[in-house]
Amino acid sequence: MSDLPPLTEAEEAQLKALAERPDSEIDTSDIPELTEEFWKNAVRGRFHKPTKTSTTVRIDSDVLAWLRSQGKGYQSRINAILRREMLASLKNG
Repeated sequence: MSDLPPLTEAEEAQLKALAERPDSEIDTSDIPELTEEFWKNAVRGRFHKPTKTSTTVRIDSDVLAWLRSQGKGYQSRINAILRREMLASLKNG
């Protein structure tokens, strides 16, 4: 989002006014109420697909051999391992 132009003063004022509006003033008549059942079946990130960036990484030969030995998709496994560590780090502060 860093490529977006900065907000104008009018846009910032409008966002501030919206943030200060109480929930009771929000018209939700055109959307269904979300029930507990909905949240029981909700899946986080179901429709989110992060962008991919091509890069060169130096990996120990034995680590790469182990990843490849587990079959097709070793690059996806590398990404999954890195994502798991990133999320754990973010969660733990």
